[in-house]
Amino acid sequence: MKIQSDYNTIYSDDHIVVLSKRSGLLVASDRYDLDAPRLDDLASKEFGKLYAVHRIDKDTSGLVIYGRTPEAHRVLSMAFENREVHKVYHTLVHGRPSWDELQVDLPLQADGDARHRTVVNKRFGKTAVTHFKVLATTGSFSWIEAKPITGRTHQIRVHLAANGLNIVCDPLYSGNQKAIKLSDIKRSWRGDVFEERPLLDRLGLHAYKLSLAHPITGEQMEFTAPYYKDMDSVRKQLCKLFKVPDFLLLENE
Repeated sequence: MKIQSDYNTIYSDDHIVVLSKRSGLLVASDRYDLDAPRLDDLASKEFGKLYAVHRIDKDTSGLVIYGRTPEAHRVLSMAFENREVHKVYHTLVHGRPSWDELQVDLPLQADGDARHRTVVNKRFGKTAVTHFKVLATTGSFSWIEAKPITGRTHQIRVHLAANGLNIVCDPLYSGNQKAIKLSDIKRSWRGDVFEERPLLDRLGLHAYKLSLAHPITGEQMEFTAPYYKDMDSVRKQLCKLFKVPDFLLLENE
């Protein structure tokens, strides 16, 4: 895997390219921020023209797939529209859910308030379904797997918030945007509070896995994006401090 500052190349061939992006990059052009850095612009310098077929939030890290030809773009777009692409996200939230698994079926309306947030609207909202599973509980934080069946804007964030859970460092839906620092979670920490750098100071949501049929060959493919360094450091520290088995290592055994 080729490592770059803005994105990692997970897979590429003549028809598709699968990238893992850092938090803070748009997937494609955005009407609210025309000058924001974009993954497709950056990656086109390496792969040529890229055709966006789906989006993840700018603040979310992880997997994005692009078509490299008009035909691949068409087939992939239809696959996403027909819900034939299976997506898995991992997220870190404040609190401890009372459930191990939960399916949320709440209709969502995009751009539903003055802050352009997505809101639950049972009258005017579009169907939105997400399946959640607790991966681990580490102190006052929980690691959750989210499988969105539909692809509404900010769906995971809103469905969690509607059930009393907020993703760490969420600038839109969380009342607690405080960065995670080692000094806050490790009692024996003896560093300099003025020099300490946060372990995580961006949205704790990562597009972890994509499963789909190749748009040209039809081969079933699955792609996984390792956590970025900041989220990975938090995972390792929290699992170690609270003596919780590392859920990612268990998954890969």
